[in-house]
Amino acid sequence: MKPISIIVAIASNNAIGKDNNLLWHISDDLKRFKKITSGHTVVMGKNTFYSLPIRPLPKRKNIVLTDIANENIEGCTMAYSIEEAMELMDDDRENFIMGGGSIYKQFMPLANKLYITRVHKDFEADTFFPNIDTKEWKLVEKQDNEPEKEGSFRFSYEIYERY
Repeated sequence: MKPISIIVAIASNNAIGKDNNLLWHISDDLKRFKKITSGHTVVMGKNTFYSLPIRPLPKRKNIVLTDIANENIEGCTMAYSIEEAMELMDDDRENFIMGGGSIYKQFMPLANKLYITRVHKDFEADTFFPNIDTKEWKLVEKQDNEPEKEGSFRFSYEIYERY
Protein backbone atom coordinates (compact mmCIF):
# COMPACT_ATOMS: atom_id res chain seq x y z
CA MET A 1 0.00 0.00 0.00
CA LYS A 2 1.29 3.46 -0.88
CA PRO A 3 2.17 5.82 1.97
CA ILE A 4 -0.73 8.28 2.00
CA SER A 5 -0.92 11.13 4.50
CA ILE A 6 -3.56 13.80 4.87
CA ILE A 7 -2.42 17.30 5.79
CA VAL A 8 -5.06 19.80 6.87
CA ALA A 9 -5.85 22.68 9.21
CA ILE A 10 -9.23 22.33 10.90
CA ALA A 11 -11.23 24.45 13.31
CA SER A 12 -12.77 23.18 16.55
CA ASN A 13 -16.03 22.56 14.64
CA ASN A 14 -14.15 20.69 11.83
CA ALA A 15 -14.47 23.70 9.49
CA ILE A 16 -11.78 23.90 6.80
CA GLY A 17 -13.02 26.47 4.30
CA LYS A 18 -15.64 28.88 3.05
CA ASP A 19 -16.20 30.09 -0.52
CA ASN A 20 -13.08 28.14 -1.63
CA ASN A 21 -10.85 30.08 0.79
CA LEU A 22 -9.01 29.23 3.99
CA LEU A 23 -10.59 30.57 7.17
CA TRP A 24 -7.39 31.91 8.78
CA HIS A 25 -3.76 32.75 8.10
CA ILE A 26 -1.18 31.21 10.43
CA SER A 27 2.28 31.79 8.96
CA ASP A 28 3.91 29.12 11.19
CA ASP A 29 1.45 26.56 9.86
CA LEU A 30 2.14 27.53 6.24
CA LYS A 31 5.91 27.17 6.88
CA ARG A 32 5.28 23.76 8.50
CA PHE A 33 3.19 22.69 5.49
CA LYS A 34 5.98 23.69 3.11
CA LYS A 35 8.65 21.90 5.18
CA ILE A 36 6.63 18.67 5.47
CA THR A 37 5.48 18.47 1.84
CA SER A 38 8.54 19.77 -0.07
CA GLY A 39 10.09 17.06 -2.23
CA HIS A 40 6.92 14.96 -2.07
CA THR A 41 3.79 14.42 -4.14
CA VAL A 42 0.75 16.53 -3.20
CA VAL A 43 -2.75 15.59 -4.33
CA MET A 44 -5.59 18.09 -4.47
CA GLY A 45 -8.87 18.88 -6.15
CA LYS A 46 -9.08 21.53 -8.82
CA ASN A 47 -10.73 24.13 -6.54
CA THR A 48 -7.94 23.72 -4.00
CA PHE A 49 -5.36 24.12 -6.78
CA TYR A 50 -6.96 27.37 -7.99
CA SER A 51 -7.13 28.71 -4.41
CA LEU A 52 -3.33 28.46 -4.01
CA PRO A 53 -1.39 31.75 -4.05
CA ILE A 54 1.47 30.06 -5.96
CA ARG A 55 0.63 27.29 -8.41
CA PRO A 56 1.74 24.71 -9.01
CA LEU A 57 3.42 24.32 -5.62
CA PRO A 58 7.19 24.42 -6.19
CA LYS A 59 9.50 21.51 -5.32
CA ARG A 60 6.55 19.08 -5.28
CA LYS A 61 4.82 16.86 -7.80
CA ASN A 62 1.32 18.38 -8.04
CA ILE A 63 -1.44 15.89 -8.86
CA VAL A 64 -4.77 17.61 -9.53
CA LEU A 65 -7.98 15.61 -9.53
CA THR A 66 -10.73 16.64 -11.94
CA ASP A 67 -13.83 15.02 -13.32
CA ILE A 68 -13.54 16.82 -16.66
CA ALA A 69 -12.08 14.40 -19.21
CA ASN A 70 -8.84 15.54 -20.89
CA GLU A 71 -8.62 18.69 -18.77
CA ASN A 72 -5.00 19.79 -18.38
CA ILE A 73 -3.38 22.30 -16.06
CA GLU A 74 0.13 23.40 -16.95
CA GLY A 75 2.82 22.13 -14.58
CA CYS A 76 0.52 19.52 -13.01
CA THR A 77 -0.10 15.83 -13.38
CA MET A 78 -3.80 15.28 -13.96
CA ALA A 79 -5.86 12.45 -12.49
CA TYR A 80 -9.45 11.78 -13.47
CA SER A 81 -10.30 9.41 -10.60
CA ILE A 82 -9.10 8.49 -7.10
CA GLU A 83 -7.75 5.23 -8.56
CA GLU A 84 -5.72 7.09 -11.18
CA ALA A 85 -4.37 9.51 -8.56
CA MET A 86 -3.27 6.48 -6.52
CA GLU A 87 -1.44 5.01 -9.52
CA LEU A 88 0.42 8.31 -10.03
CA MET A 89 1.56 8.57 -6.40
CA ASP A 90 5.03 7.59 -5.21
CA ASP A 91 5.37 3.98 -4.07
CA ASP A 92 8.08 4.54 -1.48
CA ARG A 93 7.69 8.17 -0.35
CA GLU A 94 4.95 9.87 1.59
CA ASN A 95 2.16 11.33 -0.58
CA PHE A 96 0.13 14.22 0.85
CA ILE A 97 -3.59 14.78 0.33
CA MET A 98 -4.20 18.51 0.72
CA GLY A 99 -7.88 19.06 -0.03
CA GLY A 100 -10.54 20.02 -0.54
CA GLY A 101 -13.40 18.60 1.46
CA SER A 102 -14.57 15.87 -0.94
CA ILE A 103 -10.98 14.80 -1.67
CA TYR A 104 -10.29 14.44 2.07
CA LYS A 105 -13.47 12.41 2.49
CA GLN A 106 -12.55 10.04 -0.36
CA PHE A 107 -8.94 9.54 0.79
CA MET A 108 -9.68 9.23 4.54
CA PRO A 109 -10.17 5.41 4.37
CA LEU A 110 -6.93 5.08 2.32
CA ALA A 111 -4.66 7.25 4.48
CA ASN A 112 -2.32 5.89 7.13
CA LYS A 113 -1.25 9.20 8.70
CA LEU A 114 -2.89 12.55 9.48
CA TYR A 115 -1.05 15.85 9.97
CA ILE A 116 -3.62 18.07 11.65
CA THR A 117 -3.31 21.71 12.59
CA ARG A 118 -6.16 22.17 15.04
CA VAL A 119 -7.28 25.79 15.37
CA HIS A 120 -8.97 26.20 18.76
CA LYS A 121 -11.93 28.27 17.58
CA ASP A 122 -15.19 27.62 15.71
CA PHE A 123 -15.62 29.19 12.28
CA GLU A 124 -18.52 29.67 9.92
CA ALA A 125 -17.80 27.49 6.89
CA ASP A 126 -19.23 25.57 3.96
CA THR A 127 -16.55 22.85 3.90
CA PHE A 128 -15.73 20.50 6.76
CA PHE A 129 -13.22 17.76 7.52
CA PRO A 130 -14.58 14.29 8.36
CA ASN A 131 -14.59 13.26 12.03
CA ILE A 132 -11.42 11.51 13.19
CA ASP A 133 -12.58 8.21 14.67
CA THR A 134 -10.38 7.47 17.70
CA LYS A 135 -11.10 3.75 17.21
CA GLU A 136 -9.21 3.97 13.89
CA TRP A 137 -6.67 6.71 14.64
CA LYS A 138 -4.14 7.08 17.44
CA LEU A 139 -2.75 10.49 18.41
CA VAL A 140 1.04 9.98 18.39
CA GLU A 141 2.28 13.57 18.65
CA LYS A 142 0.85 16.88 19.84
CA GLN A 143 2.38 20.34 20.14
CA ASP A 144 0.36 23.25 21.51
CA ASN A 145 1.15 26.70 20.12
CA GLU A 146 0.35 30.17 21.39
CA PRO A 147 -1.29 32.74 19.10
CA GLU A 148 1.15 34.35 16.66
CA LYS A 149 -0.12 37.85 17.36
CA GLU A 150 -2.62 39.71 19.50
CA GLY A 151 -6.20 38.86 18.54
CA SER A 152 -5.17 35.60 16.90
CA PHE A 153 -6.04 32.14 18.24
CA ARG A 154 -4.37 29.14 19.80
CA PHE A 155 -3.58 26.14 17.65
CA SER A 156 -2.01 22.70 17.99
CA TYR A 157 -0.11 20.41 15.67
CA GLU A 158 -1.32 16.82 15.92
CA ILE A 159 -0.11 13.71 14.15
CA TYR A 160 -2.31 10.62 14.02
CA GLU A 161 -1.46 7.15 12.78
CA ARG A 162 -3.94 4.48 11.82
CA TYR A 163 -4.18 1.60 14.29
